[in-house]
Amino acid sequence: MLEQESNAIQTALFKDLGKSAEEAYLTEVSICLKETRYALKNINKWTRKKWVFPSLLNFPSLGYLHPEPLGKVLIIGPWNYPFMLVICPLISAIAAGNNVVIKPSEVSSNAAALLENFVKKLAAPEIEIVLGGVETTTALLQQPFQHIFYTGNGHVGKIVMKAAAEHLTPVTLELGGKSPCLVMESADIDMAARRIAWGKTINAGQTCVAPDYVLIPESKKRQFVESFKLEVEKMYGPEASSDEYAKIINLRHYKRLVQLIDAKAVLVGGTYNEDKLHIAPTIVEATSESPVMGDEIFGPILPLITFKALSEVKAIIEKHPYPLASYIFSKDSADHWFMISEIASGGVCINDTVVHMINQEMPFGGIQASGMGRYRGKFGFDTFTHYKPVLKRFFFLDLPLRYPPFSGKLAFLKKLLSWL
Repeated sequence: MLEQESNAIQTALFKDLGKSAEEAYLTEVSICLKETRYALKNINKWTRKKWVFPSLLNFPSLGYLHPEPLGKVLIIGPWNYPFMLVICPLISAIAAGNNVVIKPSEVSSNAAALLENFVKKLAAPEIEIVLGGVETTTALLQQPFQHIFYTGNGHVGKIVMKAAAEHLTPVTLELGGKSPCLVMESADIDMAARRIAWGKTINAGQTCVAPDYVLIPESKKRQFVESFKLEVEKMYGPEASSDEYAKIINLRHYKRLVQLIDAKAVLVGGTYNEDKLHIAPTIVEATSESPVMGDEIFGPILPLITFKALSEVKAIIEKHPYPLASYIFSKDSADHWFMISEIASGGVCINDTVVHMINQEMPFGGIQASGMGRYRGKFGFDTFTHYKPVLKRFFFLDLPLRYPPFSGKLAFLKKLLSWL
């Protein structure tokens, strides 16, 4: 279906988000195809029983884990990557044998309608789709699903979790956060600027793992700003006028983002057009207290904060919501270790942005306010699977030691159990 309907997917994404055919294929269709092929390649291995080493306490016995589906699961998708962030968890849920209800975002209406058409074409009784707005989502959350998978913002994540608690339903929440991007003096500044510009401007910054702000030494600030401006112009032309640059999803989000642009603090960009829902990639000079540093930006605005010592960095990052990703550009492995060991985040990417989430061998997920649970590849299969432990004992050799009366057995039991 993904291969046959690739053009239709790209058209729907252009209508909703202004994504070019190339960006739509690169960031959505190709990832879904890769996830599908990976599941098909590995599903026989994933679904086998997993033998475990038997405990001597149960000798003689056999033990294994029996993977089985959770039951009926609900996947609530977002509007920013309305195909990839619905289909990737759907692949995991179906591979694990579940029945699935999809609720795509009503904000990306063209993608939602196309998903509905796809489900009808598939005619698979294991997959249902429900379209609608907040009332529909609320009604779905009142149902007793065996698992709920939600991708979106933290405010709605709390609503989902609260509703799930009524039925003791486990949840996977893929949320957001303020993902820092630390650029050290040893970094290749021009390369860092190029990769940060790319990560910040795909989908016009409407990406949950986009670099939210940059921390950089004062001595490298000017070079970074100049390189960022040059790289953006190479990619999208002056003021990002190219058709390959996406638009803001709707007027409400456009107005929210424009309010974050302080004209006096603009270093790059700062132009916008309401009729086209267009905001050029913009760097603004900021401090950790600036309004633009309050919540996840989710748009093409990049605050730039300078620092003098690495000790300042941790304090700045910890003032803000837990990041879904943290980025560092440096040639020094000690700096890398600082980001890995000292900064709490869903994932870490060194000397690049965003690309860490495309490897099926690594899980994708958040921590604390940036989410809970994980998926992609085998990790997604595990999320939607119950590994039922099975122990098989035999009728010979039934030691009387475990049965009452226990009088006089305690000393021997202690020795035996400590040895086992």
